[in-house]
Amino acid sequence: MEIGHEYDVFFREVRPALLSKLEEFRLLGYETVTEVELWAFMTKKKWKKKNEEKSLHSIVQDILGVKVSDYISYATIKAFKETEFSMDDKEEWKELMK
Repeated sequence: MEIGHEYDVFFREVRPALLSKLEEFRLLGYETVTEVELWAFMTKKKWKKKNEEKSLHSIVQDILGVKVSDYISYATIKAFKETEFSMDDKEEWKELMK
């Protein structure tokens, strides 16, 4: 994993917590979320403030405290931001209106 956030050094150590949270997601029907996607959510949304020093147990607590609804909201907004289409293209309009 590429290190881009100061907490990325903890990724391997907190992997069991990530996997536990993903198991909870799966039990609730969200089976396609990966540990890398969950970690990206944590680093880009929950831990935006990089200067904040956190202990290992605090990072694990944050991971285990993630609500599925918070992750889904983040993923939905991210998908909207990444989607590019032109309203001028009639074929895209037809696909959208199906």
